[in-house]
Amino acid sequence: MRSTVKILILLTLTANNVFSQNTDWPLFRGKADLTGKTEWPLPGNPKLLWSWSSGSTTKSSPVISDGMIYFGTDKGALIACSSDGKLAWKKEAGDPIEAPPLVSGNNVIYSTSEGILYAADKYSGKSVWSYKTDNQIAGSANFWTSGNRSGVVVGSYDYYLHCVNPVTGKSIWKAETENYINGTPAVAGNKIIFGGCDGLLRVVDPLTGRQKDSTEIGVYIASSPAIEGSMAWFGDYDGTFYCLNITTGKIAWKKAPGEDGGSILSVPAVGNGMVVIGNDNKYLYCYNSADGNLKWRFRTNGSIKGSAVISGDRVLFGSDDGYVYIVGLKDGLKKWSFKAGAAISSSPAVTRDRFYILTGDGRLLAFGIK
Repeated sequence: MRSTVKILILLTLTANNVFSQNTDWPLFRGKADLTGKTEWPLPGNPKLLWSWSSGSTTKSSPVISDGMIYFGTDKGALIACSSDGKLAWKKEAGDPIEAPPLVSGNNVIYSTSEGILYAADKYSGKSVWSYKTDNQIAGSANFWTSGNRSGVVVGSYDYYLHCVNPVTGKSIWKAETENYINGTPAVAGNKIIFGGCDGLLRVVDPLTGRQKDSTEIGVYIASSPAIEGSMAWFGDYDGTFYCLNITTGKIAWKKAPGEDGGSILSVPAVGNGMVVIGNDNKYLYCYNSADGNLKWRFRTNGSIKGSAVISGDRVLFGSDDGYVYIVGLKDGLKKWSFKAGAAISSSPAVTRDRFYILTGDGRLLAFGIK
C-alpha cells in the first residue's frame, strides 16, 4: 500500500511539474530553441479578455512565468502585469528596453539600449545584479544548462556574444564576432547558434564560448535561427530564407526573395513538418521544413516583423497592419483576425486557454475564452 501511495505522490508531483512548465512562456519564442511551437491549443474563437496600457510605445514581446506577464517599454520600464490585467510592479531602467525579457529562476533578466543586462526579482522588481557590455543590446537573452552549470547568453553591438552567471551576473566568457549581433542566440543540443551583421552563422560551445563552426552567408543576419534536431532555419536582411544542416555545416536548401522582395526580421516557427516565416514584404510564408517546397503564402497589409507561433494546425501572428491573425498551418487560410488598432511587431506568448500580444503603442492584449 505504501509503495502505491508513493507512486501516486510521485506521479502527482511530476504532473504538476510538467503542468507548471507548460503553462509558462518564460523566454522569447517560448523555448531556448526558438521554434515558437506550443502544445497548448489556441481558442477556437478567441475573445479580447482585457487590454492594459503601459503608456509608452514598445518593441518588446511578452513572456509569462507563474501567471505573471513581463515586458519592456521604449520609455525604459520593465512591466510586471497580472493575468487579470492589473499592474503588479514597474521597474524603471532609464533607457529603452526593446528586447523581450527572460525569466530564469526567480529573476527577470532584461537589457537596455545602452548595453546593460539587468536581473530583477520577478515577484518584487527589486534589483539583483547588472552586467555592462560596451554597446547596444537589441536581442533577447537566452539560457543554457549542462549538468550543474548554466549561463545566460546575449549578443551586443560591441561585437561579442556574452555569457554571464544567471545568479551573480558575473562574466563566464565572451565570444568575439566581426560586427553587430542583433538577434537572440538559439540554444539546442549543447550548442549556441546565432548570426550577426558580419554575415556569419556561428556555432559555439556553451561551456567555453569556443567557436565550433561557422557558415558564411555574406549578408546581414538581423534576426535569429530556430533549431529542430540537426537543422536550423533563418533568414537574412536581403530576404533569402535558409535551412542549414548543423552537423555538416552545409545549406540544405534556400529560397530567394523573388519578386516580392523584403527583409526577414522575424524568427521562423517550426513544427509538424512545416516552417513559417514572416517578411517585411507583408507576406507570411510556409515551407515544407525538409525540402523547402512552398506550401502557401498569406498576405497582410503591413510588414511582418514579429514572429509567428505554431499551435497544432494553426498559426498565430501579428502584422504592422494592426491585426492579429490565426491562419491554417496546412492551407494558409484565415481562421480568425482581430483589429488591434496599432502596428504589431510583437511575438505572441501562449499559455493554457490564452495568448498575449503587445501593440506598438504599448497595450498588452489578452485573448481567450470568455
